[in-house]
Amino acid sequence: MTDEPQRGGRPRDTRVDAAILAATRTLLAEVGYGALTMDLVAGKANVGKAAIYRRYAGKQDLVFAAAVHGRTLDPPPDSGDLRTDLRWLVGGIARSLSSPETRAALPALLADVTADDDVADRFMRTFVAEERAYVETILDQARRRGDLRTPVDAEVVHSLVLGAIFARIYLLRKPADKAYQHEVTDLAAKALTEGAW
Repeated sequence: MTDEPQRGGRPRDTRVDAAILAATRTLLAEVGYGALTMDLVAGKANVGKAAIYRRYAGKQDLVFAAAVHGRTLDPPPDSGDLRTDLRWLVGGIARSLSSPETRAALPALLADVTADDDVADRFMRTFVAEERAYVETILDQARRRGDLRTPVDAEVVHSLVLGAIFARIYLLRKPADKAYQHEVTDLAAKALTEGAW
C-alpha cells in the first residue's frame, strides 16, 4: 500500500501500516480468520481501531491485504520475454496463495466476500482490478515486443493462471511447486504465442 494523505493532508505513517498488517498475519496464525477481530488487531498492533478503519473498509479488506496482497502491486518488470514475464507472474501468485497466513484465511475470506454483494463489488474495484491491471501490463509489454500474434483478453489470462494455482493448492491439496509453476507457465506461453488462445 502506498502512503496516502489523510484528511488533513498529513502523510500516512507507514510504520502504522506495517504494524497493522504484521499484527493481522500473526493473529491469523494464532486464532484463525473466524476469531480475528478489529479489536484484536488494534491491540496487537498497538493502534486505535480508527487507524485501521482509515485504511481498510472492513475485516475482509484487511485480511486480504495482509494475507494475499495490498491494494497496490508494483508494476511487473519487463524481462523482454513473455515466458519469463509469465513465470514471474505465476511464481508470485503461487507464493502468495501458498503462504501460511493465506492458507489460514482464504477459504473463509472468499465465503464472506461472495456472500455480500457490497464487499464483492469493493473487491472487484480494488484488489481484483489491481491484479487485472498487472496482467494487462505484461500483455501490453508482449504486444509492443511483437510476442503476441492475436488479441488476448487479460481477464481470461488472469482467470486461467490464478485458477490453476488456486485449484492446485485449495482443491487438489497439492503444492504449487516450481515444477507445477513451470508447467502452467509453459502452457500459457505456448497458447499465447502460438495464437491458440
